Amino acid sequence: MIAMTASAIASTTEPAIRVQGLTRRFGTTSAVDGLSFDVASGELFGLVGPDGAGKTTTLRMLAGVLKPSSGDAVMGGVSVVHDPEGVKHEIAYMSQRFGLYADLTVLENLHFYADLYRVPKQERAARLERLFHFSNLAPFKDRLAGKLSGGMKQKLGLSCALIHQPKILLLDEPTFGVDPISRRDLWLIVHDMVAQGVTVVVSTAYMDEAERFDRVALLHQGKLLALDTPVALQQALTGEVLVVQVEPVRAARDLLRTHPRVRRAALFGNKLHVTVASVATDGPLIDAALREAGLVPGELHGAPPSMEDVFIERMAEAA
Repeated sequence: MIAMTASAIASTTEPAIRVQGLTRRFGTTSAVDGLSFDVASGELFGLVGPDGAGKTTTLRMLAGVLKPSSGDAVMGGVSVVHDPEGVKHEIAYMSQRFGLYADLTVLENLHFYADLYRVPKQERAARLERLFHFSNLAPFKDRLAGKLSGGMKQKLGLSCALIHQPKILLLDEPTFGVDPISRRDLWLIVHDMVAQGVTVVVSTAYMDEAERFDRVALLHQGKLLALDTPVALQQALTGEVLVVQVEPVRAARDLLRTHPRVRRAALFGNKLHVTVASVATDGPLIDAALREAGLVPGELHGAPPSMEDVFIERMAEAA
């Protein structure tokens, strides 16, 4: 059997998700403003942006939980506007605060959601065994959910969402506040689901996670800044990135933002990412400008653009 990539699937089937002009207003504020995109069957799709970008509102509309002000989304052939309850049979939606019951054990929570989704009794043992296998929660099946760590709660929430074997999985910032080991485990579970043909949409504010997706939608203030594969978005960035280590870093940033050879200067932790036409040509000029101002730089070197570089550039273009 020949495995098909997400792009190949997209060319031969209808999209699993079709979003057209999706908008949600709260009073005079547009939390989501005219979003349109497709998600292919079996694709790992990312909604990426900072807090307030509209990620959670978008997922709530896709899940049939929140009615759009205008536009529509078709989930597995079902319209969220015309049949929001029907959408819920096709999907699993894990919100930021998934409804685990703290006074029930891990196993009792799983059985509760199996009852809720009407999973046949004869199928439960096999499904539970599989969920325990990739979540590593079997040793804790008799522990109260309220006594689990944050990462384990997220894995249990995801397992509960998957108990009915949905076609589409919507995850709202599943790795927020999770320790690095649990974060890795959660991504392993997600990639396992995608490998089995489940369509997965994940929201995240972590730009380093954006490179995990087949395609990514960059959101800012409810609007779509860019939509493409991470590689294509990075390759489309104009100029080259110069990494500058210097103290005080904020003073250096403010100085370089006025330099004629600098397209953009942004803070990345205790370093600067400076976008220039050419690292080879402009690097020495940047070094000289910093030294002339009494700011002695450490290492200066070129680096491939990150997704955060892409986001900041696209946000500047949209301003």
